[in-house]
Amino acid sequence: MTPLPATVPAIVRTRVRAALRRPARTAPPGPEETELRALLLRLMSLLLQYPDAELVTARPQIADAVGALPPSPAAGHLAEFTAWFTGQEPDALERHYVETFDLRRRSGLYLTYYLHGDTRRRGMALLTLARRYRAAGWDTDGGELPDHLPVVLEFAALTGPGRGEAPLRQHRRGIRLIHHALTDAGSPYRHVLAALTELLPPATAADLRAVAELAAQGPPDEDVGLDPYGDGEFAPPDAFVPPEQAPPTLVPQSAAHRLEGR
Repeated sequence: MTPLPATVPAIVRTRVRAALRRPARTAPPGPEETELRALLLRLMSLLLQYPDAELVTARPQIADAVGALPPSPAAGHLAEFTAWFTGQEPDALERHYVETFDLRRRSGLYLTYYLHGDTRRRGMALLTLARRYRAAGWDTDGGELPDHLPVVLEFAALTGPGRGEAPLRQHRRGIRLIHHALTDAGSPYRHVLAALTELLPPATAADLRAVAELAAQGPPDEDVGLDPYGDGEFAPPDAFVPPEQAPPTLVPQSAAHRLEGR
């Protein structure tokens, strides 16, 4: 497998464009169901990226690809999202993305935060994930943190349901919490997360208890971590976290800055 180019988002977009032309095959070639699963994961990866000019321009092709998917619960959720996505003005899409993922800590897309919070363990988890990518032939080159959900989704699509989807399974509780937060906030992005949960193992009773506890108490913290809420509580779904309070590892390049420069 060839290394990634300069940034992970670049390879995600390149490979999704290929997937829109024909279902991508994993290596070694798998059955048709595996190919379809990889295409679903790649579409989710693309749709969860910042809606820049390139992504906005590709909306008709993405909607066509989603519409051509065989009927399934995951395909239905993606169709719900693309129906909204294709009808929005670009400025509105950008602002909604920033408000949803950059300014609301509870629906951020950095998965290790939900499992480890701002602790030393999170740093080790990021390192372990980066090593997993390198072992599979990936080199993210610092373009994005390895736990960013679009990156994790693309890795799963390329590597396959076994080891490729292992990080998604490991962080399934955080993914469900993001889905709940997006649902509470009324964000159409909830449909993309709902599509993803359809591909994950069914939630157990322990999963549901853990998600409820995480929603109430927030992720772990320690003295060296940051707690912008003062008492350790997680932000409610409609709360906004000022950018200067957000941990720097969560938003390595704030999309809010891009909007301010428009």
